[in-house]
Amino acid sequence: MVQPAVHCFLPPPPGAPHIPFTKHFHLHVPGVQPSSSNPAPSSLVPRTVSTQGQDSRGLIPLGDLMCLLLTLPKTHHFCPPQLSLDPLGPEWDCPLGSKDLEEEEGPWGGGSGLPPPGFFPGSWSHEVGLDCKGSPEGAEARAWTVYYYSLLQSCLQQAGLPETQDRSQVPRTGNMLLCLSPAWLTKVPAPGQPGEAALLVSKAVSFHPGGLTFLDDFVPPRRATYFLAGLGLGPGPGREAAELARDLTCPTGASAELARLLEDRLLTRRLLAQQGDVAVPATLAFTYKPPALLRGGDASPGLRLVELNGKEGQETLVKEEVGAFLHSEALGDALQVAVKLSGWRWRGRQALRLYPRTELDPVVDTVLALLEKLEEEESVLVEAVCPPARLPFPGSPPPGPELALRICAVVCRTQGDRPLLSKVVCGVGRGDRPLRHQNSLPRTLEVALAQCGLGEASQVTDMRRRVKAAAEAALAAVLALEAGLSAEQRGGRQARTDFLGVDFVLTVAGRALTPVALELNGGLCLEACGALEGLWAAPRPGLVAEEAAAAPLVETMLRRSARYLMEGKQLLLLGAGGVSKKFVWEAARDYGLKVPSYGPAPSKSSSQCVAVLWFLQLHLVESDPNHFASQLVQTFIHFDVTEHQRDEENARLLAELVRARGLQLDGCFSYWDDCLVLTALLCQELGLPCSPPAAMRLAKQKSRTQLHLLCRHGPPWPAPSLYAVPCCPLESEADVDKAVRQVPLPGVMKLEFGAGAVGVRLVEDAPQCHEHFSRIARDLQGEADHPGIGLGWGNAMLLMEFIEGTEHDVDLVLFGGRLLAAFVSDNGPTRLPGFTETAACMPTGLAPEQEAQLVQAAFRCCLGCGLLDGVFNVELKLTGAGPRLIEINPRMGGFYLRDWILELYGVDLLLAAAMVACGLRPALPAHPRARGHLVGIMCLVSQHLQVLSSTTSRETLQALHDQGLLRLNLLEEALVPGEYEEPYCSVACAGPSPAEARLRLLGLCQGLGIDGPHYPIAYFLSHFK
Repeated sequence: MVQPAVHCFLPPPPGAPHIPFTKHFHLHVPGVQPSSSNPAPSSLVPRTVSTQGQDSRGLIPLGDLMCLLLTLPKTHHFCPPQLSLDPLGPEWDCPLGSKDLEEEEGPWGGGSGLPPPGFFPGSWSHEVGLDCKGSPEGAEARAWTVYYYSLLQSCLQQAGLPETQDRSQVPRTGNMLLCLSPAWLTKVPAPGQPGEAALLVSKAVSFHPGGLTFLDDFVPPRRATYFLAGLGLGPGPGREAAELARDLTCPTGASAELARLLEDRLLTRRLLAQQGDVAVPATLAFTYKPPALLRGGDASPGLRLVELNGKEGQETLVKEEVGAFLHSEALGDALQVAVKLSGWRWRGRQALRLYPRTELDPVVDTVLALLEKLEEEESVLVEAVCPPARLPFPGSPPPGPELALRICAVVCRTQGDRPLLSKVVCGVGRGDRPLRHQNSLPRTLEVALAQCGLGEASQVTDMRRRVKAAAEAALAAVLALEAGLSAEQRGGRQARTDFLGVDFVLTVAGRALTPVALELNGGLCLEACGALEGLWAAPRPGLVAEEAAAAPLVETMLRRSARYLMEGKQLLLLGAGGVSKKFVWEAARDYGLKVPSYGPAPSKSSSQCVAVLWFLQLHLVESDPNHFASQLVQTFIHFDVTEHQRDEENARLLAELVRARGLQLDGCFSYWDDCLVLTALLCQELGLPCSPPAAMRLAKQKSRTQLHLLCRHGPPWPAPSLYAVPCCPLESEADVDKAVRQVPLPGVMKLEFGAGAVGVRLVEDAPQCHEHFSRIARDLQGEADHPGIGLGWGNAMLLMEFIEGTEHDVDLVLFGGRLLAAFVSDNGPTRLPGFTETAACMPTGLAPEQEAQLVQAAFRCCLGCGLLDGVFNVELKLTGAGPRLIEINPRMGGFYLRDWILELYGVDLLLAAAMVACGLRPALPAHPRARGHLVGIMCLVSQHLQVLSSTTSRETLQALHDQGLLRLNLLEEALVPGEYEEPYCSVACAGPSPAEARLRLLGLCQGLGIDGPHYPIAYFLSHFK
């Protein structure tokens, strides 16, 4: 028996940097309370912040099923940062900005293989059980494990955190784990997956809130759901880690095969040069029997590649090529060139020499000497040394040597394989000395540029924009390369590069300050960011926390882990929905929906190379036998789900059908309003996780929701009754007279089980109430009159008090009654007396306190109705007296909401709903931080039929969407006008700020003809200023 679900991370080889992505994590662990008074080591242990604290933004909660095994390096370069002052050897020099000497030689480079005799100040117990039962270590491996443990304790003490407690005799399950030795991990063959293995954890250090760490044994061992390891080619732990990472069933964030590619300077230099958006130094490369990835291809600007079939007798060729290179215009203003070796074998080796550009013979001699050292697929590089930018210092320049600047950028792969710059950190040093990662103190870009004389905000913004574009283009090039590799070339089908460090030097090109990419690395830049973040390890008054550099990486880890946890799960979906729910089936394909043999195959495009491996088996219950989704699922069950008076009986019948077909379901869920109560009843019949049927019934009927909550006075406080609104159910004309006497007017009349704001109307007096009740009773009698808005439940109505205020949506993820995530959006003013949505903005523009009030109101209303597990959409108004409830939709938010949340936050509510339905707790950011803004407008057939039929056709909007000029969410299939209409589509624009997104959308709507005197877009967007 194996305990499930842990993320794994293992130590890198000697000399490799550690990866400090545990900072700013918030772990939800029962029985352990967070403490804001206990800071964490800057780049090792989770920083613990109270969820109510000011420092809680951007924290990453790891779910109960998630653990992480982190790494420690085998060098003395740790946080707190220490200055590396290793002298240069007599033979080799290092150019400005290079990182060649940043990594010490490991065992593969002639070291002893034992840890350095470092001294870690502090006092802690050494009587701890570091041995792993069943996996004895040799003396050398044992020495490294003790070294790591001592280093961990030193970092904990320096951060003011308690030392690790040894509870290996009575372990408890942790969510984030650190393995100090490969012996603590085991690979076992994966059943049904030839050539692949599962990774099991037998021993680890686990991290918990409050800065607590524990040494745990796991019997039975726990299964890893994500693995990230320090890798090495030579003998020792690095190679062991590489073997552990190879061909795993769980996602891995690195592999020896991918690291080999990234560490090949020539390959990455060519990759970046071909990208076009990344400046690289002019380079001449002599490559000996180059790998297939370097053969042929288009020429790259500033990069000359000379293929050699032999190492002997190349004097004439080398002299001609070097001479032409030194005199070429590609070198620009460079006064020096560097000669270095390229290839995995030379990773971290001191193999670099500087020469003046005018000295041809010494350069040629060095190239020829290095050619003798080459093995196949290795190269000798001659590259321009970018001169440091001479920045104009305001006033008198400071005394002392001129300063030089090195820029490190961390970029992560996010949702949809899109690169995202996470953080930029800089090093400043003397311009006449080598400037390397660990021999300069980290600082922000703003501070570094100011110290070099570039302090204007516009200049800093422009430089950050340039670095962001270049760093993201670099990762995009790497991801494109990986997409064309086979699973064997990547080191396994689940192996991907999830983050990248890019080293830049700041120079002048074409009279403009330009960041020039020198190297790609797997952890040095992230380590530098961790060192900078370590400056804020101890909280101080007025300090505003920034998102950790590794936060996007952790989100990617959790997302990949979630997909892995869902692999092979069998889900029953009730109700396929209409055109507005087509995104579900598109997402299912992206996630690797396992379709029957006669169905269309999942896309094999590179962007889906990970997703198609997630074999989710989906079964569908649907009333329409000809629904397109019937061909996309493993099992299709044709069943009338619209007869809600027979929901209990239908649930029993469906349960019998499920058992008769032998379906072994892991979960059952629905996003379609008509099927929510039936889904809860069926889950109850099958013993599957779901909120109780009574809670679903309560939330489904709008008047019952309000009246129930009005009676919930607490404790606890604030009670749900504070958010409820007086209302009265209407089933007959007589009920209207009674309601008018009970509910203050003006009021709002709506269908009890309605959706899409169909039939919702502002009424100001009793005659209007009677008139609207009669109209609905006449026009909307059953499902055939307006499919999909809940008329299968009947056409009963309610009258509720009209509440003044701004309207907002809160989308919640709940698991076991715990709030895991909440996303707030703002709605624009409606076209009274109707309430059809007009405009929306995400994230909310409200103040943090108001946003928190809305989240708590939505959460407490859901709990008050008994909704404990699922993804829910709550509509509220924010009044002068606080939030007031409009209604609860006990399912995932409709229209554009899932798409927008995925785009801005990288969180897929559909995946979260599927996980909750399977009884798995999604690991989601407790305080998500949007990476941009979206502002959208609804198009209505009644207002836009002419433009939607001509200049702004569906095809035109789709083309603009494909070009990235807008975001289109199609909500209806046909342009059919009617009195009771729903929006035809949502059109949105993105921007770095709400103002910019709003202006883009306004201009777009004016150009497309969506704006007009009867549909004033500026007015609908006025709430978003």
